[in-house]
Amino acid sequence: MPARLIAIGDIHGCSAALRALVNAIDPRPEDTIVALGDYVDRGHDSRGVLDELIALGDRCRLVPILGNHDEMMLHARGGRDDLRFWLQCGGQVAIDSYGDGSGLNAVPRRHFSFLQSCLDYYETEHHFFVHANYRPDVPLTGQNTETLRWLSLRDSVPAAHVSGKTAVVGHTPQADLLNLGHLICLDTNCCDGGWLTALDVTTGALWQADDAGRLKTPHKTHW
Repeated sequence: MPARLIAIGDIHGCSAALRALVNAIDPRPEDTIVALGDYVDRGHDSRGVLDELIALGDRCRLVPILGNHDEMMLHARGGRDDLRFWLQCGGQVAIDSYGDGSGLNAVPRRHFSFLQSCLDYYETEHHFFVHANYRPDVPLTGQNTETLRWLSLRDSVPAAHVSGKTAVVGHTPQADLLNLGHLICLDTNCCDGGWLTALDVTTGALWQADDAGRLKTPHKTHW
């Protein structure tokens, strides 16, 4: 079988959903899985999600993109104001996943190392992958991190990118996968009653699981 290129939307602490998708996908060493960011906060098991992603990197080529919530977790080590901002945006539930009453000191070094290794974007021959959004007239190398990690599709739906490649993004929750042709959004709101979505961007094969790890009947998108 040919190598697959699969993207996974915002996980937000939903470790059972991630585990169910990985089991369903059954990744091979030659496959590439792009995780679109926002691994932590909101869902109850940020710790488990980061452990699952680190283990996934031993099974296939994992390309992790840094989301804004992941960025906040990294910055929370920098001082009281950054920590307070993260806690206000869902960081407390992430800290709680490391044990009741625990603080940042309970987070294993490997988890911070994983987040530090995450990319701003990833590009292939026909697609590029970012967490949130992009400026359509700016090459990927010139995009600013505010746009890549924070700009919602509710505030700005970009036109096709100057590269002519299809954008695959997360960050802005959707009721179901959003396919605009030049842009695909895979954040389907798993942490708030929706689904965690994985998409083979070449074939359109789609996998979805809820926060309890229950799989939706597999199907293909209308490619």
